[in-house]
Order: sequence, then structure tokens, then C-alpha cells
Amino acid sequence: MNILVTGAKGFIGKNLIAELRNKGYSDIFEFSRETDSSLLDEYCQKADFVFHLAGVNRPKEQTEFMEGNFGFTSKLLETLKRNQNRCPVMISSSTQAALDNPYGKSKKAGEELLFNYSKETEAKVLVYRLPNVFGKWCKPNYNSAVATFCHNIARDIPITVNDRSAEMNLVYIDDVVEELINGLNGKENIVGDLCEIPTVHSITLGEIVDLIYSFKNSREERSIPDMSNAFNKKLYSTYLSYLPEDQFSYDLKMNVDNRGSFTEFIKTPDRGQVSVNVSKPGITKGNHWHHTKNEKFLVVSGKGVIRFRKIDSDEVIKYYVSGEKLEVLDIPTGYTHNIENLGDTDMVTVMWANEYFDPERPDTFFLEV
Repeated sequence: MNILVTGAKGFIGKNLIAELRNKGYSDIFEFSRETDSSLLDEYCQKADFVFHLAGVNRPKEQTEFMEGNFGFTSKLLETLKRNQNRCPVMISSSTQAALDNPYGKSKKAGEELLFNYSKETEAKVLVYRLPNVFGKWCKPNYNSAVATFCHNIARDIPITVNDRSAEMNLVYIDDVVEELINGLNGKENIVGDLCEIPTVHSITLGEIVDLIYSFKNSREERSIPDMSNAFNKKLYSTYLSYLPEDQFSYDLKMNVDNRGSFTEFIKTPDRGQVSVNVSKPGITKGNHWHHTKNEKFLVVSGKGVIRFRKIDSDEVIKYYVSGEKLEVLDIPTGYTHNIENLGDTDMVTVMWANEYFDPERPDTFFLEV
């Protein structure tokens, strides 16, 4: 299947082409401002489907809106007609097409051009009025507030928010691409004469800014955003894509002593805490029990033994553990427990607790196993 993508170097175009290739589509004609214009005729002759994503949204002169959003669309459709190619054509319009401004008028004109083309040629057309689109590879300091905020906040660059209460309707790039590929396969989401992205997120500008700042602070707090919230999950993925390339890593506070070290890795309000424990050879750690706090231990390197004793019993239960065989041990409440390194190298244990440590209510009581 030959697929023509105009605006191939743009935000949506790059994401769409990447996913098309992931799905096995290989015959993709990429057309952008840098492409030799003479190739348009060849591409329009061979195309089995057209994704028309090219457009102008930040011109130097307002007249460029109509030239880019109406003029090139007209040229594309005329070239298809000249080659007698009635393949389906998708166009990325904007919700601003319903507004009375130069950009909206140019997008509306492009829509009408496509509908008239469909009446004349009986070609199938898909018109998507997109709200604000966010996600990886969107150009910051251009026409996306989310991209600008993510880029600047990640670099400690000040941002400007004129109205925190302003509500934004947003669609995520992966949801957009999924819907466009559905359209390619004849499964588009049609609402009236237009097509829509099924999942739209409504949120205020202030809430977006607060979330992005919380993502930045999460490194120091060793926290993870609420991934059960679909928008948080998508925005966090977007924020990470704007990290400076020399700042992908960050340090953790290691609590080191002669026994080894203990380092908190991740803390969440509802899914507990993950830590990494390193024990030196011959060292025993623990010898305490909990009322409600419970844990999971996973030895990933070295070998040792984890001992348990119910606090009102003399019976000691032993589990031998090793990085050679990964197995998780639950640490039940009401059992005092310890972990001893039986090897001659450091033993590394990943530890999960159902709650992060609260010094006011530690729920940890010393008792030898």
C-alpha cells in the first residue's frame, strides 16, 4: 500500500510515520517543505491513501495562513485529479475552523475545499478537527503551550501563564496516530461530517503547569505520578521526552554504613515504596517486626538467608535466597525477621513496602529473631 504523508517532518507527521513503519507499512511517500516539489506529481499518481498534515500555523504574515492551509491543499487535490487518483484523503484541520480568525478561516477553507473535491470526484475524505495536540517531538516555544512548559520547566527556564483558569482541550499524539491509522483501515470515528479523536482531555492551564512542576520535583521526592490517571500518564511521558540529554540520570541518597547501604528508589502515596538494600558479607540486617506494614524482598545478587519468627513463638523459619534464582518473599505482619548475607560478595536486595516510611509512625519494633 502506497501512503502519501504531507507535512512529514512535522510533529504529527513524524509520529504517524514512525508508527506506520512499526506496523509494517514500508511504501511511505514523505513530502515536506524540503522535498523536491516535482515529486508531488509522482506521489499523487501512486498513492493509495493520503494523510494531508501539511499546514501553516505560525507565519510571519497573516496572508500565509491562506496560502499554506488553502493554497497547498488546492494544489494537492488538483494533482490527484490530474492523475485521476480517487484514493481516500485525510486532512488535519483544527477546532479553530469554527472561529473567526485568520488561522481558523484558512482551516475552514481547506475543509470546504476537501468536501467539494469529494462531491466532484466521489473520493472518500476524512476531515479531523483537532484540538491542541501534545506529546513527544512537538516543537517548544512555537505553538504548543504543553511543549513549551515541558521544555522550559525541565531546564529551569521561567514560564508565563496569563490565565491559570483557562481550560484546554487536549489530545495525546499516540491517540491521534491510533485514530489516523484506524481511518487508513476504514474504521474512522465519524461524528456528523467530521472525524474526531475519541479521547479528549479537558484541564486548566494552571493544573497542567502544577503537574509538570510536580514531575520535576518527583526526582528529589523519589515519587511517581498517579499513573491510574490517563492524562497524568501521558503528560509525564511527554515531560520526560523534553529532558536535556545530559540530565537523563539523577542521584539517589544512599544511607551508607559499615554494614552496606540502604537507598530509597521510588515512593508512591498508594502503591508503597521500593528500596535497594546492600549487605556486606556476614552482615545481618533487620531483627524487627511490624503491625500493619508489610514488605516483599527480592535478592537479585549474592546469597543469603531470610529468617522469620512469630513474636509469640520460638520456632524460626528459614528461607535461603540467591540471585541465581529470583524469588519474592512476602514479609508478613507479626513476624520478626532478618536477612543475613551468607556469601563472600555484597548481597543486593530489592525491597518493597506497602507504605513509605513515616518517622512519626514507623510501625517498626526491634526484636531479635
